[in-house]
Amino acid sequence: MPKKSVSFKDKLRYRFENTLSAGPIAIIGWLAVVSVLIVLLATAIITLVKIGPEENHNFFEAFWQTLMRAMDAGTVAGDTGWKFRALMFTVTLGGIFIISTLIGTITSGMESSIEELRKGRSRVIESNHTLILGWSPKIFPILSELIKANMNQKKPRIVIMADMDKVEMEDEIRSKIPNTRNTRVICRTGSPLDLDDLEVVNPHEAKSIIILSPDTKNPDTHVIKSILALTNNPNRLKKPYHIVAEVQDDDNMEAAELVSHSAYGLEARLIQSSDLIARVTAQTCRQSGLSVVYTELCDFDGSEIYFKEEAVLTGQTYHHALSSFQTSAVIGVMTENENVMLNPPMNYVLKKGDQLIVIAEDDDTIKLDMQVDVFDKDAIRHEQSPAPGSERTLIIGWNEKGSNIIRELESYVGSNSEVTILCQSDHAGNEVEKLNTFIKKQQIKLIEGDTTNRAMLESLKAETYNHIIILCYNEFEVQEADAKTLITLLHLRNISEKAGKDFSIVSEMRDIRNQTLANVARADDFIVSDNLISLMLSQISENKHLDKVFKDLFSPEGSEIYLKPIKDYVLTNRPVNFYTLLEAAADRGETAIGYRIQEHATDASKAYGVVVNPDKNIKLQFTENDRIIVLAED
Repeated sequence: MPKKSVSFKDKLRYRFENTLSAGPIAIIGWLAVVSVLIVLLATAIITLVKIGPEENHNFFEAFWQTLMRAMDAGTVAGDTGWKFRALMFTVTLGGIFIISTLIGTITSGMESSIEELRKGRSRVIESNHTLILGWSPKIFPILSELIKANMNQKKPRIVIMADMDKVEMEDEIRSKIPNTRNTRVICRTGSPLDLDDLEVVNPHEAKSIIILSPDTKNPDTHVIKSILALTNNPNRLKKPYHIVAEVQDDDNMEAAELVSHSAYGLEARLIQSSDLIARVTAQTCRQSGLSVVYTELCDFDGSEIYFKEEAVLTGQTYHHALSSFQTSAVIGVMTENENVMLNPPMNYVLKKGDQLIVIAEDDDTIKLDMQVDVFDKDAIRHEQSPAPGSERTLIIGWNEKGSNIIRELESYVGSNSEVTILCQSDHAGNEVEKLNTFIKKQQIKLIEGDTTNRAMLESLKAETYNHIIILCYNEFEVQEADAKTLITLLHLRNISEKAGKDFSIVSEMRDIRNQTLANVARADDFIVSDNLISLMLSQISENKHLDKVFKDLFSPEGSEIYLKPIKDYVLTNRPVNFYTLLEAAADRGETAIGYRIQEHATDASKAYGVVVNPDKNIKLQFTENDRIIVLAED
C-alpha cells in the first residue's frame, strides 16, 4: 500500500492538537496569542486608516483602547462613528469569546486540580513524622494513642498511606476521632508495596513507620513485602529505619525476621500477634485485674514505661535503686549494649551506661528522692502461697490461638487440671490429638456443640470452672464471629447472676469496634482483641527499646506480672506505705509495682481497684483479700 503523503496542514493540525493536549496552561497560552493578534490587528487598522477619535491614532493609545474593549464588553457603548464602532464591536465579540473560554479553561483546570488532590497523590513534604502504611480497624486506637503521645510535641504529624480513597479515610478518621488536638493527620492513596507510591509519603525522613496487617487471606505476605519495599528502596536511608509491624502467623515469623535485618542493622520490630494474644489470655484468665495492669502499661494514659540513666546510682545495687524514686517505679535495667533485664537479681550492681527501666507519669517526673529506712520492718511477713493445685478451664469456641493458650496454661496450672472445649470446628479434634502427646498436667475434653445455645451452656455447669475463655471462630466473617462471642458472653453473665457466682471470663473479639458493645462491667471480662496489639505498636513506634521490654514481659520465661495475696507480704492490721511493700517483695527477689484493692474490683471509675506506680509515702491499711502486683519468676 503506497504511503499517504502528509500535508503541511496535517502537520500543523497535529502539532496544534498535541499542544492542546498538554492541558489548561497550553490552552491559556493559545488564548493569549489570539488575544494579542486581535488587539494588534485592530490597533494597526486604527493607526493606518485613521478611524475613530483623533487621540486614538497614536499606536500605544490605540492599543490600550482596543485592549480595554476586548476585556470589557461595556466599553464599546460609548464609541462614536460607525466604522470605529464596527471595528470595536468585532474586537469586543472576540474578547467575549476569549474571556469566556479562558474562564471555562481555568474553572476546568481548578476542578481537575482539586480532583487530583482528592485522589491523594500529591507528595507529602514532611519530616520527623509518624508514617502508617495500610488500613485496618487497628488504625483508630493507634491514632488515638499517638495523638496522646504527641501532646507535648511541636507540630506533630501523622501520615497515612493506604490503598483506599483519601476522602473516605479522612471521613472515617473524623467520625471516630473528631479531635486530633495538636496533631495533624495527613492521608494519601497508594500501595505500600509500590516504590513510586512510597515516595509520595517521604518514608526516608519519618521518625517511625508502622505497617498494619491487612484484612486479607495472607496478611503476613503483605507485611513482609512492605518491609522489603522500604529496606530495598534505591533511595533508602543509609542508616536503619525504625519500622514496627505485626506478624499474625508464627510460621511466617522466621521469614519476617530475615527481612527485618539488613546491612544497616535491625530495621523492623515485629509483634507476633497470635502468640502474644494467647499468652495474655492464659495469664489474664488466671489473675483477675491483670488485664487492667497490662492496659495501664501499654497505653499513653496514666503511667508509662521510660528509660532513665542516673549517674548518681552507678555502683549501687538494683535493690537500692528500687526505693530511690518516690513517684516512679523501677522495674528493670537496660545495659549499655541494650540488653534488657526485668526484675534482675537484687544484688545486681548498676554500671556506667546502664539505664533504669521505670514506670512514671511522664519522663520529667522521674526524680531521685532517696529516703533511708522509711519502711516498716516489723510489718513485713514471709508467708508463702501454696503451689497451684488442679484447675478447671472452660474454652468456648475455637481458633488457632486455642492450642497456644492450652500450652501456656501448662506452665501455670497444677497437676490433674482439666480443660473442656465446647466448639463447632473441623480442626479442633486434630489439634487436641496433637496437644495430648505432650500436655502432661491437663486432661483435655472436647465437646461438639453450639456455643450460642443457652441449654448447651447451662449443661456445662460453668460455675464449677475456675476460668472461662471465649474464642472467636475464624471461619466466620468478622462481624458474625464477634456476634457469636457477644451472645455467648451475655448468656454466661446471665447464668452467673442466677448462680450467684462471679465467673472469671476472658473473651476475644476480632473487631475492636465491637468491644464497646460488650459493655464490660468487670476486669475479669477483659476483651482480648487487636486493641492490645494496637497499643504495643504505638508504644514501640515512639520508643524502639520497648520492644525488648514487652517481649520479656509477655514471655513465659523470665519475670512476669503477678497479683499475689498481700497478706503474705505485710500485716493487714496496720497501715503501711509502699516502701514497705517494696521491701517485702525485694526480700523474695521480686519487684513490686502496685496493688489491687478488692473493695473496688467492680468500680470502673477506680480502675477496678488496680493502682500501678503509687506514691510510696502514702500509707494504706490493706485487707486479706487485697493483692500486691509484682514482677516475679513465678
